[in-house]
Parts: sequence; C-alpha cells; structure tokens
Amino acid sequence: MSLKLGVPSKGRLMEKTFEWFAARGIALTRTGEAREYAGAVDGVDGVELVLLSASEIPRELAAGRIHLGVTGSDLVREDLADWAAQVVELAPMGFGHADLIVAVPKAWVDVENLDDLDAVAAAFRARHGFRLRIATKYHRLVRDYLRSHGVADYQLVDSQGATEGTVKNLTAEAIADITSTGETLRANHLKILRDPPVHCSQATLFAARAADWTQAPALTGLAEKLGLALPPERLGQMPLSDRR
Repeated sequence: MSLKLGVPSKGRLMEKTFEWFAARGIALTRTGEAREYAGAVDGVDGVELVLLSASEIPRELAAGRIHLGVTGSDLVREDLADWAAQVVELAPMGFGHADLIVAVPKAWVDVENLDDLDAVAAAFRARHGFRLRIATKYHRLVRDYLRSHGVADYQLVDSQGATEGTVKNLTAEAIADITSTGETLRANHLKILRDPPVHCSQATLFAARAADWTQAPALTGLAEKLGLALPPERLGQMPLSDRR
C-alpha cells in the first residue's frame, strides 16, 4: 500500500509545496492534461501524490483517506472540530502566510480594539434591535476568539464571496477574514483591530491520525528525507503531548 500525500492541486500553494519538497530531495510533478489531477513522486519509494484543493485536504486527513497533507493551518483549525485529536502538525513550511483578523470601518474612529468593539456592539443592539453583524468564512475560529475576549452582542453572517465588500454592501457592519498585505481592506476603507490576530496561518504538513500507518512503510524513508523529528511508527497512536 502506498503512502498517500495530498497537496494543493493548483496555484502558488502547489508551486511552493513542490519547491519545498524539491529542496529536500523529493520531486513532485503534476502529470497529464491541465484538468487531470494526476501526479508523480521521485526521490522516495512508495509514495503516491494526490492532488486536491486546499479546502478538501483537512477532510481527507480526518477521514484517513490520505496519510499526509499540505494545507493552510487556518483551514485545519476551522474545518476540524478538536483538530489536534484528528491530525498531527508535522512541519510549518514557511510560506502561504496570512493572518485571520477582525476589521471595522475606518470611519469608526473610536474603535481600535476588541474592548471598543464590544462596547459598540452593545450600543448597536440597543439602537437597532438586532446584533451587530460580522461577515466571515471562519465561524468556528472567530466565534471562539471573540468569546475568549468577552465580545458579545454580535452575530456571524456567512460570506462566500468577497468578504471585504460586505460592509460597503450593507450586509455586515464588520468582517473577520484572511489577509496577507491588507491592501484589499484599505481599498474597502476598513481597518484591522490592534489586538493579536485570530490566527496566524501558513502552509503546514499534517499527518492523519486515522490513516493506516501499519501498511505505509514508505514513511520511514520520507521522514528521513524531510528531517522529521517524530518517530514514524508512532504517528497513528501519537499522544497530543508529542506534537512538535
């Protein structure tokens, strides 16, 4: 049985993932036609490349259908409840950096941090009779973050399009979204609250706890190539305290 390695199927994440593995002596290549999600691995035996969208990889890891997967740490934490019980974070990869932040209109001159947001949310509900709306794709992460900082009187509204535009379109009063440069936020007259981000994301190599590791002997050679410190044979039963 081959060890299945899931990586993003297109774009800069795929390119940087291929470069990361190549720097460690493992060549990943996409084969076939442009729309055919097939690939090859050279440099280590017994590894099968599985090309998936970055958003699919957390689910495939959780189900144990792939052994290893490269995706954003934000996606794993958002998509998988109790994520550390389902996957092992093996190696941050040093690219794909982005922060999940909370942003409000620049016109809110008295709102600079979460305490200010909490006060505005209470006043907003008293004035309008409904909770202040925060548009986001990251409901789990944002809800936990706001709860931990004591922010109340808000509601999360789902955003599947351009989250930054929801305030201008009057479908939300604030947003929580991923940003790397902040340019789109500034273009939409939004400012980031001064508190630490909800999550600082980057591309990360994860291992699936639910995968069948007993039939994947290629992991030993792969771990040596990648310089992984975790004993490969223990991945399936690794206690949470052993995560790096």
